[in-house]
Amino acid sequence: MSILIAEIDACDRSACLDRWRAIFGRPPPKHLSLPFLKRVLIWEAQNQVLGGVSAKTVRRLKHLASGKIVPVAARPGSFLVREWNGRTYQVEVIDGGYVMEGKTWRSLSAIARYITGAHWSGPRFFGVQ
Repeated sequence: MSILIAEIDACDRSACLDRWRAIFGRPPPKHLSLPFLKRVLIWEAQNQVLGGVSAKTVRRLKHLASGKIVPVAARPGSFLVREWNGRTYQVEVIDGGYVMEGKTWRSLSAIARYITGAHWSGPRFFGVQ
C-alpha cells in the first residue's frame, strides 16, 4: 500500500488526470488542485485495498448531505443537547426515561413541550429515533 501511495504522490498533474479517468471512468471536475487530486486517488486506492466504508456509513453520509437531521439512537448514559431561544438544554438518557434539571421525565415529547410551550415530537426535537 505504501508503495502505491508513494507512486501516486510522485505523479504530475497529467499522470493524476490519467489515473482519475482510469479509476472513475470520467475526467475529474475542473479546477481541482494537484494535492486534492492526489488525496482522492490515494483515498480510492485505500478503499480498493482495505474495503472502503460500510453501506450504513454511506447511507448516513447521503442523509447528511441532503441537509436532513441524521437520527441516532439514544442509549442510557448518553446526553441530548438542544439549544432553544438562546438557552441550552441538556437531557440525560436513563433506563425508562430522561432527566433534565434534576427532574425525571417519561418522554422526550413532554420535555419538548415544557421547553417550547407547544406540542413537538420529542425525538424529532432532539434529533433522535
